Amino acid sequence: MAAPRPRRSASVRDPSDGRKRLDGAGSWDALEWTKIVPVTRSISHVGLEFLLEAERVVEEGHGVVLVNTDEAGTLFVTNFRLLFLSDGTRNIVSLGTIPLATIERFNKMVVKVQSAPRQTDKSSSRRLLLIIGKDMRIIVFGFRPQTKQRRVIFDALSRCTKPARIWDLYAFTCGPSKFSNPNPKVRLLNEYFRLLGKGFHCASMRMIEDGSFTLSNDLLRISDTNSNYTTCQSYPFALIVPKNISDEEVIQASTFRARCRIPVVSWCHPAGTGAVLARSSQPLVGLMMNMRSNADEKLVAALCTQLVNGKSSRRKLYIADARPRKNALANGAMGGGSESSSNYFQSEIVFFGIDNIHAMRESFARLRDYLDTHGAASSDGMSSFLRHGGWTWGGRNLSSMSASVSTLGDSGWLIHVQSVLAGSAWIAARVALESASVLVHCSDGWDRTSQLVSLANLMLDPYYRTFTGFQALVEKDWLAFGHPFSDRVGMPSISGTSFELTRQSSTGSFSSSPMRQSSGSLTPQASNSSHAQTNYSPIFLQWVDCVSQLLRMYPFAFEFSSTFLVDFLDCVLSCRFGNFLCNSEKERLQCGVYEACGCLWAYLADVRSSEGSSHAHYNLFYDPLKHNGRVLPPAAALAPTLWPQFHLRWACPSESQAGELEAESRHMAIKFSELQKAKEAAEKKAKEYSMAMETLNAELRNEKQVSSSAMNLAKRASKESAAIKRAIQSLGCRVNFTSSVNCSFDFESNPTETPQKYMHSPPRRNSDGTMGPEDKSDLSVSITVVSEDVVSSSPLGRVCETLCPLRNGGCRWPDAACAQLGSQFVGLKANFDAFDRLSIYDGYFQSE
Repeated sequence: MAAPRPRRSASVRDPSDGRKRLDGAGSWDALEWTKIVPVTRSISHVGLEFLLEAERVVEEGHGVVLVNTDEAGTLFVTNFRLLFLSDGTRNIVSLGTIPLATIERFNKMVVKVQSAPRQTDKSSSRRLLLIIGKDMRIIVFGFRPQTKQRRVIFDALSRCTKPARIWDLYAFTCGPSKFSNPNPKVRLLNEYFRLLGKGFHCASMRMIEDGSFTLSNDLLRISDTNSNYTTCQSYPFALIVPKNISDEEVIQASTFRARCRIPVVSWCHPAGTGAVLARSSQPLVGLMMNMRSNADEKLVAALCTQLVNGKSSRRKLYIADARPRKNALANGAMGGGSESSSNYFQSEIVFFGIDNIHAMRESFARLRDYLDTHGAASSDGMSSFLRHGGWTWGGRNLSSMSASVSTLGDSGWLIHVQSVLAGSAWIAARVALESASVLVHCSDGWDRTSQLVSLANLMLDPYYRTFTGFQALVEKDWLAFGHPFSDRVGMPSISGTSFELTRQSSTGSFSSSPMRQSSGSLTPQASNSSHAQTNYSPIFLQWVDCVSQLLRMYPFAFEFSSTFLVDFLDCVLSCRFGNFLCNSEKERLQCGVYEACGCLWAYLADVRSSEGSSHAHYNLFYDPLKHNGRVLPPAAALAPTLWPQFHLRWACPSESQAGELEAESRHMAIKFSELQKAKEAAEKKAKEYSMAMETLNAELRNEKQVSSSAMNLAKRASKESAAIKRAIQSLGCRVNFTSSVNCSFDFESNPTETPQKYMHSPPRRNSDGTMGPEDKSDLSVSITVVSEDVVSSSPLGRVCETLCPLRNGGCRWPDAACAQLGSQFVGLKANFDAFDRLSIYDGYFQSE
């Protein structure tokens, strides 16, 4: 016996939580087949980083082995999921991590392992926990014996996977967070407005409260007769009915249909022929099929009304019954049945032969077992190539390879998918090609009817093949018209009753595994009521599978990709958000789902916004102009295949990835997006450089203009200075121009007197030509009045002395009176005020 495994020092949970922590106290001897080396280091340092908002650990077990991948780790049961953390990488293992709501059933198993020939009296056992998921997953966990870890994990799953009340679900515990859920009533009305050609109207809560949403066109109107859910509890608050049918007649007709689900319009072309696609439940004709309702017949007949040149006439009506004919007749014994064409004028009854929810559930289970048995890595930890000598591939007899293929066919899943596709294509063709109206129903009108009607809508209207339109389609034909998601997914409803998860023996599911047959005997330790007694059925999953088949046939017609459909379906099955809780619109309002829970659509939109159009949710090949109308696949194209991204992702992970072409195209699209961003950044930088160059050029031009103006001013100042100098010298004065700050005027009347100097600081001109009184000029002018001798010696001086009346007393210029008069001998008149200002722009002297 090996030594006990050392105890771990801490737990992933908060130590103050107080819940019991499980440690492996036994040995690895009983699990020698796993070939796992005991891991002694602690992984508790990861803390709570892997938990979602409001997610808390309920129980945990250490030393657990994920048999599918032969990997050891720690298994946690939280209030949202079963989480497996690898001891080797300390990362979450996707295969071993599954939301609690996605678990279909689970049970404990003990596998007896035969001992060696010399030890026939001894035998060992493997303690296993089998988890079967609604997403094609089968998981097996191995626990060490004598530790009671498996029991504690099993009990925690029993408590958490089937809460007593709907408010105990994780969606209510987490709250809306940042993914708030606006009231879908507004979105439903906006879709109705679009169908009636009133898209310019915008719905609001105020419109719903005051009842002003009852718009109409020439043939149809929106009725508020079910605003309080009194007419039909599983229908939405607003219904589209023929315009000539009153609310009283609608109420009367509801008594003739199962669960009061009257014929109402699901789709009409916004600007087309007026043909409608309607839905309802089965009529209550009784065993003898002789019960009738005038109100119901009038309502159905009004669906066929058409306007031709302003006059009403009748169009062809098809009544599509999704059930096999024998099932419809059998329902007559319970009061149901199908219509008679003799009671509905100009109508034709067609039966599609689609099986009920129980057949779909069993078919899905067989497909899941087939994939687990023939997958690359199955729940028994072996590849189908190696298991039991490779018998699943024929062993030594390759002709027996057809056995595996026939097993896939025996599951019947692809046949059911083809039936739904063919029925939807037939309905769409009648509306599009014959302009006929079609009324679709099954028994209750919320399972097969929802599949057929919504898939036909998808074929007829390209709007529904976009992200926004797909949301509107699901909210209208699945949520608003009352598909019972709580019953079909297996979650508690408003009444408080919850879906009984069966914990039955895996003998039926695993009988095909040769390893389990040869390696030992299976001993089931828990068994409950049969799964067939429940209302769980993968109806919505089957519809999404049909959408993926259309996406495969028409890759250019859809804005979203197959990856989006997988993520969308995972969110629905996990019940992480409140959109798909409860069984009807009325129940969701009563539970306060829209205020208390997050919104799936907001979450997916937030995921897409992280990478923009390069995100994996976007279809790279989408071309809205190529398929801007209806798509009507011919019968030969309706041969479905397995949906690799969903069906094969657990059993054949490498084969489930997108094709090489799509992967390469997405890689090229990402590179193109990066180059586009780099180009935009370069163009932005070049624009900035261009603007900077223009600014510099403008500044350079301005500097040139300033420099040119300065040169012109300097030349003009030089010319005027020369003129001033000549004029003053003509008066007998000496003028000196210097670069000092002030102007100097020197007057010398005689040699004995001290020369008189007048300092003048002329104002400086600004660049715009104005005077700056505070500025100082860099031009200095020195004017000196020469003595009498000098004046007398010059010709002008002698003339002045001869003519001057003050010649006997000596020349007193410029104080003499002659200086204020015109000097006829000089021929110029002095402007002394201008001279004092020394302005180079003014005229200092004027001609006589």
